[in-house]
Parts: sequence; structure tokens; C-alpha cells
Amino acid sequence: MCPPAHFEVAYEINPWMHNEVHPDPERAQAQWERLVAALRSAGAEVETMDPVPGLPDLVFTANAGLVDGDRFIPSRFRHPERRGETDHDVAWFSRRGYRVAWLPEAVLHEGAGDALPFGGHGPNPPTLLSGYRFRSDAASHAEVSRITGAPVRPLELADPRLYHLDLVFCPLDDRRAMVAPLGLDRYGLKVVESLVPELLYLEDEEALGFCANSVVVGDRIVMPGCPARVGDRLRSWGFEVEVCPVDEFLKAGGGCRCLTLALDVRLGVEARGGPA
Repeated sequence: MCPPAHFEVAYEINPWMHNEVHPDPERAQAQWERLVAALRSAGAEVETMDPVPGLPDLVFTANAGLVDGDRFIPSRFRHPERRGETDHDVAWFSRRGYRVAWLPEAVLHEGAGDALPFGGHGPNPPTLLSGYRFRSDAASHAEVSRITGAPVRPLELADPRLYHLDLVFCPLDDRRAMVAPLGLDRYGLKVVESLVPELLYLEDEEALGFCANSVVVGDRIVMPGCPARVGDRLRSWGFEVEVCPVDEFLKAGGGCRCLTLALDVRLGVEARGGPA
């Protein structure tokens, strides 16, 4: 995670961002600190990177890249406004001994914001669901699979307001997930339905409230907001829900999950101890 010391809406690269709307710095800091506290209370360890002047979206660390064991795959950002983040992301991981594996320059892919693993048992790698259209390219999927060894299932995103996959799909455990049909084309929704045994379908208003952009730590789900219907279903599945409002960050189109990058992800068979 990255503290929001330099967070602001300095440009417009998604439908939520408006230059005339300015986040409150003190409120943003307080919301970020509350999110950190909630994740630590749930049992997560939180590591931080230093904020950098002139990079207001560095706070959204989910977009830094993909973690695969001790390997880091930096993002290739679509918008020039975010490309300056990459050197800082790579430096952070390199200092901690990660191997850096680059995607080809011509390929666009925005990291864990557009790629979420589901399932995976024993030596078998999880399936990596990877969104494309608004930020990532369809061509990126073959390259991500080549680097990680994980099977990748492309999902075409359908609503520009839900421009990353982590606004549309939220894995909860090896059987359950939340999904927003509003954000996927018909084929993509069928792919999700074929992989996930139990789905909580988010209604359009719930999806646009960023319900899917939640962080799961064990049996606790940290959410930016939780309508009663959604909370009832999650609790019936045995999850505990904690709401952490992040409305200052919603002004830039980011929620709880956007503000985090999981470091304990194992994608390919090599990283999971299987054959290289």
C-alpha cells in the first residue's frame, strides 16, 4: 500500500475523475489509515511504499503489476499520466529481491487491477481471470500466461465505469465470488459462471458502489460499502463484513482493493513447487 500524501484528481482518465472535484487530503489520509487498520485487524501484514510527488495515482497499488511468488510483472499502463509509476514500483520490488519479468512494450496490461486468480489446488495453478478493453489489451493474456505458466481466461469488460476487472469480479474463496454482470459481456459472464460454483450477482447499483472492489483476508471481507442484501448473503456464507468508506478515493475511480496489492500470490506451477 502507498500513503495518499500526494493523492489528488489531477487529470481525467476514467469516467469517475473530474478535474473540478478535489479530494480532501486529511479525509483521504484518515480513510486510508482506517483501511490499513482494518486489514491488519483481519490478520494481514501491510507493507508500504513511499508516495512520490507528481504521481497521484501511485496510491492505487493494485495497478502496479502482477505478483507471482518471487516474481514481479510490472504493468504497461495505457495512459501516459500513470507510466511514471512503473520505475518506482520496479525499484520497490527489486530492493526486496523479486525477479522482474517484463511484458513486451507493445502490450498493455494493468496488473492486479485487471487480473485476479481463482481456484487452484495442490500443484495445480489457479485460473487467472484477466479483463481487457478499457485499460488492458486482449494480446496481453498470452504474454501473462507465457511468463507465469498459469492458464488465463480473458474477460471483455463492457461498461467504461467499471474499467478494471477488480471493479467487476471479487474472488472470495475457492468456491465463491462476487460478480457484476453490468461490467461483462455475455460470453465473459458465462466464463465466470463456468469457473465459480457459487456466485453472488451484484445488481447494477451495487456494482457502481464498488462492492466488488473489496479485500478478502481469510473469512473477513473489507468493503467500501455493503448493501443489506449483499451483507446478508456474505454472512450466510460464513464471512464477516467490515465496511471501510473510501469515498475520497472513489472520486478518482478507486476503492478498497485498488488501494492494495497482494504479495502472497502464487500463479504458475513453478512458483507453486511444481515442474518448471
